Parts: sequence; C-alpha cells; structure tokens
Amino acid sequence: MLTSIAGESVVVTGASKGIGKGIARVFARNGAKVTIVARHGAEAKAAAKELGGDASAAIADVTNLAELEKMAKSAARRNGGIDVLCANAGSFPQATIEDMSPEQWDEVLATNLKGTFLAVKACVPYLKKSAAGRIVITSSITGPITGFPGWTHYGASKSGQLGFLRTAAIELAKYGITVNAVMPGNIITEGLESLGSEYHKTMAASIPLKRLGTVEDIGYAALFLASKEAGYITGQTIVVDGGQILPESLEALKD
Repeated sequence: MLTSIAGESVVVTGASKGIGKGIARVFARNGAKVTIVARHGAEAKAAAKELGGDASAAIADVTNLAELEKMAKSAARRNGGIDVLCANAGSFPQATIEDMSPEQWDEVLATNLKGTFLAVKACVPYLKKSAAGRIVITSSITGPITGFPGWTHYGASKSGQLGFLRTAAIELAKYGITVNAVMPGNIITEGLESLGSEYHKTMAASIPLKRLGTVEDIGYAALFLASKEAGYITGQTIVVDGGQILPESLEALKD
C-alpha cells in the first residue's frame, strides 16, 4: 500500500473533463488538496464541486505564463504550497497534413508542448519547497510509439513532451523533484466518444484486454508516480494501454 498522499497540494491542468478530471478525482479520493485548472471558469468550478472535499478551481490558459503563475501562487497560498503538478492539458483535433493549416499545428503544439513547459515553469518555485516535489506529464502512445492518421501535430507534441521530461528530470533532480510521464492508450473520454461507436469497437478489438481504458486507470498511474514509493523514479514513462502496443497484428490476438 502506498504512503498516504492526504493533505498534499496537487495541481492538475486541463482537469475540468476527460483524463485530467479522472486524475484529479483519484487524488481527491486519496485526500489530496486538488486544484482544478482549466480555461473555462464554469467548467472548472463544476468539476471542483463534483469532486468535493478540498478541491478548488483555478482559471488559466496553459499557453499563458502570467495566468499560470497567478494560478500557482493562488494554489500555493490556499493549500500551503504545491507538492505535485500533473501537466495534463491537451487538445487533439483531427486534421490530415494536406488539410491542416499552420495555425492548427501551432495551436496544438502551443497547448500540448509549450503548455507543459509553462505549467512546469510556473510551479517549480513551489515544488522546490516541497519535501518531495513531483511532476507527472500526460503524454500518449500516439507519437512516441504509434501513429494515427490526422494526428501528426498531436503525435509531434506528445513526442516532444518526452524529450522535455528527460532533461527536465536532470535539471530538477537537485531539488528532489522527479519528472515522469504517463502514456495513455485509448481511454474513454468525452473527446474519444465523439469518434463514434465503430471507432471504439475497432480499437477494443486491437487491445489484448479487449476494452478501452478509464480515466481512473490513468489517475492511479499518476498517483503512483506522485507517491513516496516512486521517489527514486525520474525521467521515465509508464504505458497504460491494456497491452495495445504489444501485438504485431490482429492475428496475434486470435484465440
């Protein structure tokens, strides 16, 4: 059993829905003081109210350093510092290379990659003061390991996050801060639901465990990486995909 994280201050970006909300829910269930960070105040407040306990909402766009610094200062003041940052905010609109505009590319890279850097930058001054600072990045199997049509910008951003975390882990180690990433496979979220039931059926068929993951599956992986027990793990990734990346083809999954 992991050492309790009760009372620790946890910031989760992009936490008003999807994987971020699932991560926030897991930490809140385990007694953490969670700050729900999102661009839209009403959604952030609704998520915080749903989680209850010590959960609170903060409005910030992860592409805006000033807003993130204001958020971090507020979270630290309210919860006695920041112990864990879950840099989760991301977007994944589909567009092929031929159809994608430079503006669409820039928007995804700004949110997913630059947003990770800025969230870390804003929270580091407070993580340095924590007894055991933790940074957990939500990357993906798409980009670093796999590919999917329409997600070149998304895949590039997620691969970039892993390059960022390896050097960030070295730079921040002197403060006792660890930096790791969770790499989700196909997880049931509002965004994935929009891809339709046929997509769900096809993807489930390619997963050895024969199901898509839940947001809590990612939340518990993040909880482990934020734990005392994971204190000697840094610069690493953990794939949470039900075994999706293992088969060479669907033939490998036939009974």
